[in-house]
Amino acid sequence: MSSTTSGTTTGSPGPTFDPYDNTPELIPLRTAAQAGDWPAVRAFAARLDSADKISAVSSVLAEIPGVETFLERAVAERPGDPLPRTLLAERYVHIGWDIRSGARAQNVSQDQFAQFHSWLRRAEQLLIDVCAEQPAYTPAWTVRLTTARGLQLGQAEARRRYDRLAAHHPHHYRAQTQLLQQLCPKWGGTWEAAHGFARECATAAPDGSTSAALVAVAHIEHWLDLDSPEDTAYLRGLPVRDDLRFAAQVSVLHPGYRPDWYSIGAHSVFAFAFSVGGHHADAARHFAFLGDRATEFPWQYAGDPKGSFLKFRKLATQA
Repeated sequence: MSSTTSGTTTGSPGPTFDPYDNTPELIPLRTAAQAGDWPAVRAFAARLDSADKISAVSSVLAEIPGVETFLERAVAERPGDPLPRTLLAERYVHIGWDIRSGARAQNVSQDQFAQFHSWLRRAEQLLIDVCAEQPAYTPAWTVRLTTARGLQLGQAEARRRYDRLAAHHPHHYRAQTQLLQQLCPKWGGTWEAAHGFARECATAAPDGSTSAALVAVAHIEHWLDLDSPEDTAYLRGLPVRDDLRFAAQVSVLHPGYRPDWYSIGAHSVFAFAFSVGGHHADAARHFAFLGDRATEFPWQYAGDPKGSFLKFRKLATQA
């Protein structure tokens, strides 16, 4: 997530990956959440003008330790309100995923899986009720894409959930990133399905939409799945470069694009994919927007996120 202005590199030692540095508008939310102030959290959410922003709030709030305590009280006090149930469900998902870790399945213990699934089932029960009562409540469907993946409910069920969401909000970027993960081979999908969905979203979205950044996400995930030196050769390939160029031109580089809370993430995936592929001149405009800001994804794949960002940014400015 990001502020809606370009970054700066003046006098700074390097990039920040902190969502609150990158999106200062979220600082009052963090302050309220850390204080356990549900009325202030609710008031913050009430001022937001899109389902995309509510989903962003749900994501960052879930990372704050201990928020489940006041969210559980809010759910008890406002049982018909979809917001506290959705926020609490995503916090439960985050707790469960922390226990599972980001390791591949073969490296996760049975006890970790048991605890992980227990937390996800708690989240799912909250979300089932929200979606039954308010079928158009996009933030809840977005979290249900994550629970579907974690509970291994399968490709068809994940797609069903996404289609229910898309019927009301067809270009919801965070939901699209969640389904894209499901479509990757590591979660039972195929590269044909993953790339096909990314291109489908890019083509269907209006020019100047963030959705086409999914094309870069799919290529990064594909690169990550390959062994060396095939991985580098993949991103260096001209078909991938041209795919990335097209996606960037119809999304974050389009004249009609309006930066939003997802812009840092979108520019980050393009900057990363172009850079790892050696297309440094193509990465330059994305680094110009980023300045000293970046998202953890995908830079955590670089081993040394900060060092890699600085190295690639320098190469881009010299290209």
